[in-house]
Amino acid sequence: MHEKKGFSFNGYGVFAILLAAAAFVVSQATANNINFAGISLFIIVVAAIPGFFMVQPNQAKVMTFFGSYVGTVKANGLRWTIPLFIRNNISLRIRNFESNQMKVNDSHGNPIEIATVVVWSVDDTAEAVFEVDDYISFVNIQSESALRNMAISYPYDQHDGGDIALRSHPQEVSQALKLEIQARLEKAGVKVHEARISHLAYAPEIAHAMLQRQQASAIIAARRLIVDGAVGMVEMALTQLSEKGIVELDEERKATMVSNLLVVLCSDKSTQPVVNTGSLY
Repeated sequence: MHEKKGFSFNGYGVFAILLAAAAFVVSQATANNINFAGISLFIIVVAAIPGFFMVQPNQAKVMTFFGSYVGTVKANGLRWTIPLFIRNNISLRIRNFESNQMKVNDSHGNPIEIATVVVWSVDDTAEAVFEVDDYISFVNIQSESALRNMAISYPYDQHDGGDIALRSHPQEVSQALKLEIQARLEKAGVKVHEARISHLAYAPEIAHAMLQRQQASAIIAARRLIVDGAVGMVEMALTQLSEKGIVELDEERKATMVSNLLVVLCSDKSTQPVVNTGSLY
């Protein structure tokens, strides 16, 4: 079942016609000239009054006739339709939904806590009203189900260079989550405008261990950078000493110099120099 345009007229125009008809009936009654046509016109005016309804901005009226869907009216303002049509109000405004914090396992089996914020609105009123029992509850449950399914597809943190992780790739994860939720809500006539993670953390039972792991990774990365820089500086020092002919070093003395420079450059504490006052050899 898909949305279709409902039968309705501009309410102000219909109201003007009915007002003119009512004035004509009153004038006939005042002149004691009531006949069958006047009575019939009076009955029509009275019967047409319940057909008026108001549509607020970003809202719609879903109309049914003896259990059959006859259309949706989205035009704002005063409208008029057949009085026998039953009209149910439905909002087209954008809404926010924030899920509860859920404990799930990521793709590596680590327990994490995760929650999401989903921005959505009704796109097809017929599907929202008639395809599901309660479309708001349907959005909430299916969003949490999609979040759980998405969370187990990615690791919490990036361990390999090309992996997409929940913490390090928010844009990619948000897009994947949006598509996952949209696929589940398509049958309910709901459009997902945005879906993003609002809370992400390791579960308390492993949070301390994972913090130590992250700290160790940071220390290793820093040490690697220091060593790379120290090797470059040693290489530059040996090259300049050789090119400028400042001193000639044999292989043993070069090894000693390299060792001393690496100790000075790579140490995380200040080193104490030893001054050689004698011969180099």
